[in-house]
Amino acid sequence: MESITTNWTREELKAYILLYCAHADFIETKEEVDYIKSKVSNVDYKKIHNEFEKDSDYESVQKIEYTIEKYNYTKKEIDSLFKRIKELFYIDDEFTAAEQSIFIGLKHLLGDN
Repeated sequence: MESITTNWTREELKAYILLYCAHADFIETKEEVDYIKSKVSNVDYKKIHNEFEKDSDYESVQKIEYTIEKYNYTKKEIDSLFKRIKELFYIDDEFTAAEQSIFIGLKHLLGDN
């Protein structure tokens, strides 16, 4: 199987992770989109959204893992990412089972145990 890589910037990675989280329940709400757009540029959002729509869940996880390792994120940077993820999940004042599952999976994937 071919190795999955990216040439994303850190901002594009943030957009991708937030989109991945927004899709935890397979619904991308206006509030979630507005939140993501408040954290990344409109150009990055559109580019990454188009790419995200074409990716399988497996490809998404591989791309996130590859890019985090590529940039050698620090504990502080990962903590900041998780702060954004939590804010996104709580936009609707509900932390669903699907969102909890994605959150735990990302914590494991990104090494923030």
